[in-house]
Amino acid sequence: MGLSVSIATGLYGISFGALAVAAGLDRWQTQMLSALMFTGGSQFAFVGSLPGGGMSALVAASLLGIRNAVYGAQLNASLAPRGPLKMIMAHLSIDESFATAMASDDQGERRRGFWTAGPGVWLLWNLFTFVGAWAGDAMGDPKIWGLDGAAVAAFLGLLWPRLRSKDAAGLAVICAAATVVAVPFAPPGIPLLVAGVVAVVVQLRHRAEARPPAESGDPGDDIGRIAIDRFVEDDAQDSASDYRRPGPGPGTDDSASSSSEGDHR
Repeated sequence: MGLSVSIATGLYGISFGALAVAAGLDRWQTQMLSALMFTGGSQFAFVGSLPGGGMSALVAASLLGIRNAVYGAQLNASLAPRGPLKMIMAHLSIDESFATAMASDDQGERRRGFWTAGPGVWLLWNLFTFVGAWAGDAMGDPKIWGLDGAAVAAFLGLLWPRLRSKDAAGLAVICAAATVVAVPFAPPGIPLLVAGVVAVVVQLRHRAEARPPAESGDPGDDIGRIAIDRFVEDDAQDSASDYRRPGPGPGTDDSASSSSEGDHR
């Protein structure tokens, strides 16, 4: 799975290379974006916003890059990398590597999925960025090759096995609808963030509805009940302690009483 995702996503790098050069970047700047930024959505947002100025391009790319920090936090908790591997994983934490890793419930398969998709996408993305930057004009519009749909098809292949329950399928439909609504009005990449926000809101609401309702009444009543319960418990412990306390031996009370009475007389 990781290899097929790497090939499908890497091929789309041809489109980025051609578009980046057409937007005014030289070939080496285009190559450095793929090697160092390495997040396709942010890269497309960057080159798409360049006509509006460098600051607008930087803001657009940064907004879309926020999702990678979320991926990194979850991958760090799941795979627990150590030492230099943590820095490498941070750079390779993208949509494809995260989705491939989380497609399995097995810890070993998650590691294998990440380390197949992450480095595989990086290598092929940079390779085909180079091809697109140097041969983009000769190839014409990359969309006629269907490369813009290759990554989408790969994501659908990863998503489909996860839709095992009605809740998961319903959430996917809601997020897809939110994305379709946002596409005509939002810049490229923003509809993905909209879908993510919708998913979080729906999940939080679902958990709140599943939580058992709290008993109604004055909070002071709860405090009073707790105090009474503790009082009864302490009283019961004291009674049990008195019952277990050893008394005087047989005849002791009589002898002590007789002795006391004699002394009194």
